[in-house]
Amino acid sequence: MKIRKRYRQAAAALLAFTLVLAGCGGTPGTEHAGGESQAPGTASAEGTATQGGELTYALATSPDTLDPHRSGLAVAVRVIRTIFDSLVVQLPDNSIKPWLATSWTISEDGKSYTFKLRQDVKFQDGTPFNAEAVKYNFDRILDPATKAGNAAALLAPYQSSEVIDEYTVKLNLASPSRAFLGNLSQALLGIVSPTAAKKYGDRFGQNPVGTGPFKFVGWAENSEIKVERNPDYKWAPELVKNEGAPYLDGIAFKIVPEEATRIGSVLSGQVLAAETVPPQNIVSFKNDSKFQLLEANTVGLPYTLFFNLEREPWNEEKARQAVQLAIDVDSIVKTLYLGTYDRAWSPLTPGTFGYDPSLENSVKPDLDKANALLDELGWAKGADGIRAKDGKKLSLHYVDGTPNREKRNDIAVIVQQQLKAVGIAVDVEITKDVRTVVYTNGAYDLYGNSQVNSDPNALYAFYHSYDPKGRPTLSRLSDPAIDELLEQGLVEPDDAKRADIYKQIQRYIIEQAVVIPIYVFPYTVAADKSVKGIVFDSLGYPLFHDASIDS
Repeated sequence: MKIRKRYRQAAAALLAFTLVLAGCGGTPGTEHAGGESQAPGTASAEGTATQGGELTYALATSPDTLDPHRSGLAVAVRVIRTIFDSLVVQLPDNSIKPWLATSWTISEDGKSYTFKLRQDVKFQDGTPFNAEAVKYNFDRILDPATKAGNAAALLAPYQSSEVIDEYTVKLNLASPSRAFLGNLSQALLGIVSPTAAKKYGDRFGQNPVGTGPFKFVGWAENSEIKVERNPDYKWAPELVKNEGAPYLDGIAFKIVPEEATRIGSVLSGQVLAAETVPPQNIVSFKNDSKFQLLEANTVGLPYTLFFNLEREPWNEEKARQAVQLAIDVDSIVKTLYLGTYDRAWSPLTPGTFGYDPSLENSVKPDLDKANALLDELGWAKGADGIRAKDGKKLSLHYVDGTPNREKRNDIAVIVQQQLKAVGIAVDVEITKDVRTVVYTNGAYDLYGNSQVNSDPNALYAFYHSYDPKGRPTLSRLSDPAIDELLEQGLVEPDDAKRADIYKQIQRYIIEQAVVIPIYVFPYTVAADKSVKGIVFDSLGYPLFHDASIDS
């Protein structure tokens, strides 16, 4: 790889923004029954993998679309990654390596990336992969008609592409971005077939075509998505062992939202693997010789409760700090997740570039101090134990969505109980329409969310001041000093300085009680012992290039 002097170090370390995969408190890798450890990117079976067979894999929810440029759901990525490849790949050691691109150079000003492309790749519909296809993809994401989802945010600050020759493309940015190259490795910036995208238009998400190891077969809504082996595949990334076509004949992704049914289907043999294992089942799968548990902590932003800083009295720092001190996060995580989830302490997950470990154990429950802060603000307890001021009760509107994903509704109930102890009445609203309640109407005081992301620049979308004409951020924070730090973090070429910038941001967010981090989500898969070779990428998503089924 040829990288010009000024950005040599930046390119070499760009992927230090992702957490090396780890089970809870463990070594990077995938944990199996009996405590075996498997490093990411290695086959789980000794010797030659078994060829053939269909892997049945139960998903916890239904994907929104299989168009990577339009999707906004992590569950969709489980399927999307089987169909689509990316220009580059990030490895568990945080390095960035070639995939559909063979090499790249970065301009002196950091505002253009020139990629050399593989010349032996074809899309699953026979369309050649080349510079024109890359240009089409990224321009498609910018096109308002595409109605791009998370892909548009990941692609920023991309502006345009230039086709230099058939297998050389230059991507131009509006401004330098330390997050850009790492973002190109993500599945939502996967490369789609221009022919198929034009042919199917708005229906491309139900007829996806990429260059990946598996080809789309069909989608029975709320029931099953099927993909089959791409026999022509021979350009796998360095993250996996098998460079050629998959060993499996295909994968049937079963959509099974009810967790008891999903786990029961593995135990009964109806499916060979199922994702998102409930905490109460994790230990039993680890100790059962017939099954195995695969797990990897996801990276980016942990599950976090966001205050709406535009609503009184939570626009006051002391009011938020009182809530922060009254909520016993350790108790919540231990009670609901039985030691299978790690507690979060920061707006970033541990291991993410710039994560500040000094925040660990920095906030402990203190009801006396919480009560004192509320007293200081003039909120006095009434006969019913609930505080009031100027004739108005002290209440907090806590919004969460349905279904009860990762027991998040249960967190709301416990928070309601804990805050009652300091005189705050919590009104819990569980809604099917989070988009309207939270994002359109802003009708919440506290709302929880998380995001899988490879770079600390993910903080920008949550904590930078927003355009009043645009969609508000979840926190609705508006602080020029934090805005400046977020803007600096995006372009700072020196790793040490960049890490310090993000540590300053994290400390501010916790000290000001802008949010309350709760847990780091471990992606877990319960599988029959016959299933071999499933590994996870550096964001915690499963890869099936090496997967096989022992006969």
